[in-house]
Amino acid sequence: MTKRLAFISTWMLAAVVALPVVAQPESMFMDNSDGADWPSYGRTYAEDHYTPLEQINKANVADLGLAWSLDLDVGNTNTSPLAVDGVLYLAAGYSIVHAIDGKTGELLWKYDPKAIAVAGKTLRAGWGIRGLAYWEGKVFVGTQDGRLIALDAKNGELIWSQQTTDIAGVFISGPPRVFNDKVIIGNGGADFVAMRGYVTAYNTDTGAKEWRFYIVPGKPGEKDGEVSDSAMEWAEDTWSGEWWKYGGGGAAWNAMTYDPEFNRVYIGTGNSGPYNEDIRNPDGGDNLFIASVLALDADTGEYAWHYQNTPNDIWDYNSAQDMTLATINIDGKPRKVMFHAPKNGFFYVIDRENGKLISAEKLGTVNWAESIDLETGRPVETPFARYGTEPVLIWPSFQGTHFWPPQSYSPKTGLVYVPIIDMPVPFARLDDPKDYDPILFTPDFVGLKSGDGDVPADAGVSYLKAWDPLTQKAKWQVKTPGISNSGTMATGGGLVFQGLADGYLHAYDADSGADLWSYYAKVAVTGPPVSYSADGVQYVTVATGPLNGAPGAFGSISAQFGWDSRIHPRRLLTFKLGAKGEVPATPEPIVSKALFGEEMNLDMKLAAAGVKQWARCQLCHGPGVVAGGNAPDLRASAIPLTFAGFEQVVRQGVLEQKGMPKFAELTDQELEQIRHYIRAKARGLQF
Repeated sequence: MTKRLAFISTWMLAAVVALPVVAQPESMFMDNSDGADWPSYGRTYAEDHYTPLEQINKANVADLGLAWSLDLDVGNTNTSPLAVDGVLYLAAGYSIVHAIDGKTGELLWKYDPKAIAVAGKTLRAGWGIRGLAYWEGKVFVGTQDGRLIALDAKNGELIWSQQTTDIAGVFISGPPRVFNDKVIIGNGGADFVAMRGYVTAYNTDTGAKEWRFYIVPGKPGEKDGEVSDSAMEWAEDTWSGEWWKYGGGGAAWNAMTYDPEFNRVYIGTGNSGPYNEDIRNPDGGDNLFIASVLALDADTGEYAWHYQNTPNDIWDYNSAQDMTLATINIDGKPRKVMFHAPKNGFFYVIDRENGKLISAEKLGTVNWAESIDLETGRPVETPFARYGTEPVLIWPSFQGTHFWPPQSYSPKTGLVYVPIIDMPVPFARLDDPKDYDPILFTPDFVGLKSGDGDVPADAGVSYLKAWDPLTQKAKWQVKTPGISNSGTMATGGGLVFQGLADGYLHAYDADSGADLWSYYAKVAVTGPPVSYSADGVQYVTVATGPLNGAPGAFGSISAQFGWDSRIHPRRLLTFKLGAKGEVPATPEPIVSKALFGEEMNLDMKLAAAGVKQWARCQLCHGPGVVAGGNAPDLRASAIPLTFAGFEQVVRQGVLEQKGMPKFAELTDQELEQIRHYIRAKARGLQF
């Protein structure tokens, strides 16, 4: 580890002049803070993505203009900055951390952990970082290769680094959270390798491990020597078969919320791994604690309570979405509650004290369950929900009704503003679970049938929905383009901000949904907006770039907007009242034109075999070879026209430093299968 730290630290880029950052009181993370800072992913411990600032409001938002922009030399911009004392801290791409003057956009320092150089095969899973954390003069960020890093906020110097993962294919894409001098992180990867989810808390000063909680049990009778051991003893009774051979899943890859009123941390846990219960759980059982809200003691990590949203999940309906804390009046009495909209399509109001369900209603189109039984807290599944070997069209898709882009909550309106997706997908099990033979480090670990084909531009719709958690009904909704829109931010000025896939940032009336202001960013607005103030001026800032993450790889439903990873920029845009700045010159959206490539003789047998091999590629290059923006559309590329050129890129890794993983293990035949499949799709052929 010492040699590795020295190796990484030599790559640090830092400014000569240090920033005057001092330790900050914990009060800056509380809901009654003045809103000048945005010090954590959701701004405060409540994870409500709400700012009380009201300088920008309904009456004057039409005067909002661009104050400055900063181009970023990164890949993914599905990320959200922090703001402390007028300085922005942004982690983007493969966890490259930037410190930026919040008033001028001047880059103060930059730190590159060089994750691409050390990630190896883990580079094939995931797609970059979504955020970072701040605590008493330190900035914390996770990396693709599973490190958790602490940097000095003054100058970007490395303070400590911990390797939090121990198997290839497990990565960090979510932001850490901080509380009580601890920083907590989970990981992702259950769709790529056989993994078992867990979260780990580290000391913010030293990086020493404080505690670890495993989310699903390991092999029966084996202890981990962690605080989760006692809970795993009875969780094991909810599993069957030899689940531990397949990992089990439960990865905590995104949402975590600290509750100072109960001194607990809530973990939104991941989906099953694999999805197919015939493989993972042949004799049935709920499979704790997948697809759950898990409450742990913040100091010790000990189990407090859980609520499972989707028992024995077979749809990828994970619960790794926001858990927003609030106190609301129910039946005339104040209740400390959590608002939670996981992938499964229901909006839950949960009592934070004991984990009991208060209410749950459908947030969008849902046909896998009729309702949630308020007595048992369990879903009332429809007869066809647990699909068989023939495809069944089920709402929502594995992207869920609410994916990772965060919701926001305004205590002024009492509404939760949720970006939702209304899209189905056909689910089908393998004909024989013995046929389960996934390709390592690919999204092939689900154990379901997969096929060949694009996702059409009209396959689904999306909305910004203002949801009343008391009545469990929508007050208003606005239709939004595609399925790859950003998270939301509510403000004290009565506004809701959201960035959209078509390149516009909007400000809506928080009460009515009226569209009060929009700005064309010349590329998709991908990151959740945040707001802060410096020298008495309120700013709004947001990250932009080509569509990325899973929906960004979703073929025509994302490709329709014309963003191309090779030509369209990644930028941070910052706005204030009265500003007149302009976005730098940017190429217009383009539609990729497939090369017919008549000089290549197509072998349809090789191409047909390439359908399965394409699992290695589709996360970035899209289903049916229709790229959604986060990687080149290979139908339009000349590289696959020759074996030599294709082999240099794919097997030798000549573009690895640009984020294209190396697949050194591929045989000549497998390369040819992929190459011929690409060329068949470029000619419009189906399988």
